[in-house]
Amino acid sequence: MSIMQVIDLHQRHGSRETLKGVSFSLEQGEVFGIIGPTGSGKTTLLRLLDQIEVPSSGRVYFEGRDVTGSPRLRSELRRKVGMVLQKPVVFDASVYDNVAFPLRLRRYSRKVVHGKVDTMLNAVGLDGYQRRNARTLSGGETQKVALARALITNPQALLLDEPTANLDPVSLKTIEEFILRFSRENGTTIVIATHEMAQGQRLADRIGVIMEGQLVQIGKPSEIFYAPSDIRVARFVGVENILEGRVTSNREGLVHLDVHGRAVEAIANRHPGDELHLFIRPEDVVLSLSEASTSARNSFSGQIAGLAMSGPLARVHLDCGFPLVALITRQSAEDLGLQVGKQAHVSFKATAVHVIGQ
Repeated sequence: MSIMQVIDLHQRHGSRETLKGVSFSLEQGEVFGIIGPTGSGKTTLLRLLDQIEVPSSGRVYFEGRDVTGSPRLRSELRRKVGMVLQKPVVFDASVYDNVAFPLRLRRYSRKVVHGKVDTMLNAVGLDGYQRRNARTLSGGETQKVALARALITNPQALLLDEPTANLDPVSLKTIEEFILRFSRENGTTIVIATHEMAQGQRLADRIGVIMEGQLVQIGKPSEIFYAPSDIRVARFVGVENILEGRVTSNREGLVHLDVHGRAVEAIANRHPGDELHLFIRPEDVVLSLSEASTSARNSFSGQIAGLAMSGPLARVHLDCGFPLVALITRQSAEDLGLQVGKQAHVSFKATAVHVIGQ
């Protein structure tokens, strides 16, 4: 069941249009990720969903009711929706009082408040912080206080703007697990805006990609990362191999393409003569020193043009008559003795090639 729907949202700040015709719906209990470059409109969209801002045009529906033009319904929505800002604001008071504040507004008894606050602080990893002044905490600890305060009333929807930006890896894992568990146990709809694409993959049931104020693609994480809808999305989600090719034949869905004079095969419903963009993720490229027996439809020799180590991984740039990047482990690169100028062999499956029209 849809809990929230936005239709043709536009927002303007001065002369700049920060959102352009955004439309989508949120299902009860789903985790919806919003990804996009800095300045693309992620925070503006969250503020509109929370009714902190009123759109220049367009409508926001909550539980089937248009809340856009009604102060009463907007206030009602804000009581049912929690939001955690990227730079959260805390009161000059104890951690306990900060988290208890929403419950006291709703006139819960002291006993109930005490039990709920202690349980929530324990859940976010702040047990024992009750008496600490919230403004003396680190950035990550402040973020946890804001999250606990937003969740203490068990909202129907939770909006998170870069909620783990200031957390260390251990705290990040704890908070991510807590967010997912809270959503599953309470049926809470969660919208999380993040620049961490891996976080979107880990947490979200669906992902929306915002580019320059436009929602350019919505889909499951696998669709966004392995079947991007255009070059902008492909580049943003880490598809380093973006090639141009022309279809030369189609044999029952197995198309042959001319890519810089080399033949590449892909699975697609395209016609001879079609000009296409090809997307191949670097982790789908298999690299070896010599041609090996493989079921992959695409196999090429090439020269190593670049080699970059990053932690446990190695990014290998090759010239195969067209540029290609392979992502392998550092250990594999060392075992193979890879060096710039050395010949190597690459292969990738036809199913690893995603194509769109130019």
